[in-house]
Parts: sequence; C-alpha cells; structure tokens
Amino acid sequence: MNYELLMLSILQSLLLAMGQVMMKFGLMRMEPFGWNAKFWHSFLVNWQFALCGISFGAAGLLWMYIVKHYPLSQAYPLVSLSYVFGMVAAVLFFHEQVDITKWLGVIMIMGGCALIIR
Repeated sequence: MNYELLMLSILQSLLLAMGQVMMKFGLMRMEPFGWNAKFWHSFLVNWQFALCGISFGAAGLLWMYIVKHYPLSQAYPLVSLSYVFGMVAAVLFFHEQVDITKWLGVIMIMGGCALIIR
C-alpha cells in the first residue's frame, strides 16, 4: 500500500474541502451581486474568500507534486476523498441534514479509494 500517496491525497482533499467551506462562508457574508461599491467592498475585505483562494492554491500546488511523482491512475481517483470531507464539513459547519443514502455513497467512495491505493 502506498501510504505516502494516501497521506498526500488526504491533505490535498482536505485543502480542497476547506476551500469550498471558506467559499460558502465568504458568499454568506457578501452583499448581493451588483456593480456598486458596497458589493465590491464586501468582496475585497472578505477574509474567507482570501482563505478560500489560499486553500485552492495550496491544493493545486500539492496536486502538481502528486501528479508528477505518482501514477495518475492511482492519484486521480483519490481526489474523490474531497467529497467525503466536504460532506462532513457540511454537517459540522452548516448543520445540513444528510440521509443514509448519502452516507452509503461516502462509504462506497472510501472503499473505492482503499481499492485504488492497494
């Protein structure tokens, strides 16, 4: 089992999920879209958006490292771990209700990743 690839993929997926969570938090704080100073101010001083960009940037750099050093056929399916972390974040941070069908899907994603990494 390639534990190094797994750990890097988990970190990359966590960064992707963090970027999505920060984007949602940032959008929740923003003014409705408009070509006016109020909207642009809410966009430019939004630290959640800045953290979103940093998270996506770090995930992108890590992805470049992963793709360069590991087989794409193993690395690419592991990106789906970000769906797992995204759903957990939705429950923890946004108090969303997730039914059993979606949790079964998460279990299947994790099982598929376990098969890929072997």
